[in-house]
Amino acid sequence: MKKLLFLFAFMPLLMASTCNNDDDTIMCTQEFVYGLQVSVHDAVTGLPMAEGVQVKAVDGTYHENLYNLIGQDSTFYGAGERVGIYTITVTKEGYQTYTSSPIGVSANQCHVNPQSLTVNLQPE
Repeated sequence: MKKLLFLFAFMPLLMASTCNNDDDTIMCTQEFVYGLQVSVHDAVTGLPMAEGVQVKAVDGTYHENLYNLIGQDSTFYGAGERVGIYTITVTKEGYQTYTSSPIGVSANQCHVNPQSLTVNLQPE
């Protein structure tokens, strides 16, 4: 009886040690990953800005307006699961327009590799 109890007590450990992943299968998550994350701030005060800010990403003929998710302060997201080389333009009334250098978004086996950019808008 003691042997049977011993066997049941350690069965999960024995089963776990026999589970291995020899077929090199990659397990991907179901999450949706944004390729671009742009944080916008006032260059003078350093305060985050979202209201009235427009952030656009362009990759060749592809154009997308990035969106500020509620509760995310000044961060705008876009290029969801999309590889490309993007130019970011940030505009807000009363501020100088900002245009980025090209930003490359690549991917791994499952998702895009997010690129973050902080933009400090200069007042006019």
